[in-house]
Amino acid sequence: MAACSAPGKIILFGEHAVVFGEPALAVAINLRTTARGDLAKEWSVNGLPLQDPHYKYVRNAVERSGTIGPLSMTVQSTIPEGSGMGSSAAVTVATLGALHESGHPAEPDLIASEAFDVEHNVQGRASPIDTSTSTHGHAVLVLKNRGPGFLWRLQKGERQWYLHHRDIPPMTFVVGHTGLEAATGPLVEKVRAFCEKNAEGRNMIVEIGQITLDGTEAMGKKDWVAVGSLMDRNHELLNALGVGHDKLDQFVAAAKPFSYGAKLTGAGGGGSMIALTDKPDEVARAIEAAGGRAFKVMTGQRGMEVISQ
Repeated sequence: MAACSAPGKIILFGEHAVVFGEPALAVAINLRTTARGDLAKEWSVNGLPLQDPHYKYVRNAVERSGTIGPLSMTVQSTIPEGSGMGSSAAVTVATLGALHESGHPAEPDLIASEAFDVEHNVQGRASPIDTSTSTHGHAVLVLKNRGPGFLWRLQKGERQWYLHHRDIPPMTFVVGHTGLEAATGPLVEKVRAFCEKNAEGRNMIVEIGQITLDGTEAMGKKDWVAVGSLMDRNHELLNALGVGHDKLDQFVAAAKPFSYGAKLTGAGGGGSMIALTDKPDEVARAIEAAGGRAFKVMTGQRGMEVISQ
């Protein structure tokens, strides 16, 4: 039967602001998940029942795709769970790709749409940036309107997102994982409540959106000093919005002497930070000395792809 792989991702700019319709930029990284489906007498995932809670994304992907089966699913990943590197999105996209390839191959826009539905169903509230980046690969920019490099439009209720391809040079980042997980929903609600009551908060959201556009442009020019400065400012704003964490600040401070810039990535409240660097070994050692788990990753990676039949 078919197997499919999909990459993890890191958000470079725009987390939380994207909820308010501001731009956000994510890139695919060289950590991947592979899913394979083989004919079987009953549904299973890695030898466990499909209903096992650990495989809720796989189960929802099966339900969303309408695959009849039964299949024995095998899922393997190099993306740490809960690390802010899109492990659930990669599992979802790889599973959907394998399921569709076993029947009628699907176009990337359909996979991106179905994967977003799965994440939304499991999490209750989600942005399509993770699943679209895992599907398309490379770099994906979310905008409120259609523009150059348009890939697809996704909608959930009154909310809609326009996903775009962006050409940016390959970059090396070090991801510093705190080992702490914080639910995205309450953090998003915290920012929303703050911005409703404070004009200052709304101004911060707008500034983050502009940082995303400026950072994307600076990357295209390989102006790493400018990119790093924008990352630093983005981190300050996310802290001011109340989604930072002491450990993230410690890792950012540890990485700074060897980096162009560093910031939290994802929802915050724990999770991970990222540092743009040409000295990844030094950054990784500094983060680990500060008590974190470090991962050296490369951007500019391919998206979802079928790897066997």
